[in-house]
Amino acid sequence: MSHVLPLQQHLPTASPLAYGCMGLGGHWDDSPWTDAHVDHAQAAVEAALDIGVTLFDHADIYTRGKAESVFGELFRRQPSLRDRIVLQSKCGIRFADDQGPGRYDLSGGYIVEAVEASLKRLGTERLDILLLHRPDPLMQPEEIAEAFQRLRAAGKVGHFGVSNMNVGQMAWLGHALDQPLVVNQLELGLGHLEPLDAGTCFNDRQAAVRPGALAWTGTLEHCQQHGIQLQAWAALARGRFSGETAQDPADEAARALVHKLAQQHGVSTEGILLAWLMKHPARIQPVIGSANPDRIRACGDALRVQLSRNEWYALYVAARGAPLP
Repeated sequence: MSHVLPLQQHLPTASPLAYGCMGLGGHWDDSPWTDAHVDHAQAAVEAALDIGVTLFDHADIYTRGKAESVFGELFRRQPSLRDRIVLQSKCGIRFADDQGPGRYDLSGGYIVEAVEASLKRLGTERLDILLLHRPDPLMQPEEIAEAFQRLRAAGKVGHFGVSNMNVGQMAWLGHALDQPLVVNQLELGLGHLEPLDAGTCFNDRQAAVRPGALAWTGTLEHCQQHGIQLQAWAALARGRFSGETAQDPADEAARALVHKLAQQHGVSTEGILLAWLMKHPARIQPVIGSANPDRIRACGDALRVQLSRNEWYALYVAARGAPLP
């Protein structure tokens, strides 16, 4: 079964896997980036390109803007790179400063200001996709819609989406927009099953449902119905299931099964973790967060694995640590 993405109706060059640039640019402090950070980013990007990745995911806060800055330096080193990729970034999270605490800001003025700053750091004139990073309790959809219209009319953003929003929040925002949301990026994978548990366990009071799971009820289905690309961050579960030993004894059964299936299919453990996500009928696009070139290349194995229905459920139940209701 081919992995045709919902996103490809808008951006035909979008790839089944995405690369997340959160680990580029050095530390999450005020230290400056260096040529060594650019070299590190280049190695990671080349590894991603080697396995067919074309979508690169940023956020203005990643390493406090340095991830975008070093990526901009890559564009200066290799100008042709920009036209070979789909460039995505996010805005809406603000760090604590003299104006307030750490907070979310989806006011229209701040969205435009944040995009301008991202474009400057990236050294490019446009983002292919802009995501709103976190839901802002004070967001006003009409104000956001006006900001989107300004950015699109100026040729600075091609498409818009969200991150970490549930179905109600997407519907509330979407009613004011004159263009569809094309992406919703959630934490999703064997290490974070809440969006799936919301559908499988919502009607069983005795089921082992993690706190907060029900907030995601209907989100995956809404995205499938409306052609919104689901992207999965933390898709590799931060190494919980791919290491030689489980970080938590509760993960041991799932870790062992991941390794067993990797051996049976002749692929990496990373390939099994991502193939599990990609089997979902929503055509989920995993976001690879590692900055290790070898691990990035190992993720390419996901494109040549087709897990069976039984294998998929075996991984799901093992990672849940409890039977389905």
